[in-house]
Amino acid sequence: MNLPDVPPTFRPPSPAERPWAWRLLDAAGAEVSLEGDLGQQRFPSQGDAESWVGEVWRELAEAGVAAVTLYELDREVYGPMSLEA
Repeated sequence: MNLPDVPPTFRPPSPAERPWAWRLLDAAGAEVSLEGDLGQQRFPSQGDAESWVGEVWRELAEAGVAAVTLYELDREVYGPMSLEA
C-alpha cells in the first residue's frame, strides 16, 4: 500500500523551498548550535533572512553568537558579520 506524500503544511520546508540560512559563529569563529526559535532557521528569500537577523541579533548575541554568515544553500553570500553593537 502506497501512502501519499506528506502535505506541505505538515512537514518542514525543504532547503530548496527555503534556501537562505544564517551560520551562527562564536567569537573564535566556531559554529554555534542553538535550539528553538533562534536555531536552524531557514528563509524563502534573502530579505526575509536579513529582516529576521535584524530583529533577533541582540538575542543571538546574548546566546553567545558573535557573528553571522549568510548562505543560499551551500553558497556563502556574505559574512561573517559582527553582532557587536
